[in-house]
Amino acid sequence: MANRKQLKKSIKMITGDLFADCVALSMCQQADRTVLDELMKEVIALHGEYVARISHTEKGSEREFYRKLKQEFTDKVNDINARIIKA
Repeated sequence: MANRKQLKKSIKMITGDLFADCVALSMCQQADRTVLDELMKEVIALHGEYVARISHTEKGSEREFYRKLKQEFTDKVNDINARIIKA
């Protein structure tokens, strides 16, 4: 299992890529600007939420906590990515 610092860096990198995709699409002027603005806000909130969750690990069941956290993060990233593609 990766340490917390590395996990936080991975979350920052993934959310940064999602945010950059939104910015690039907004410059193309083919996508709906309001939808992209909402997606950018959601990406920023996602980053903050998961970094905060990593900082407050549940004691006693760390392995299950991180497994659940990674799965939830992956599901949300896939959902946001699909919505970026549709925008």
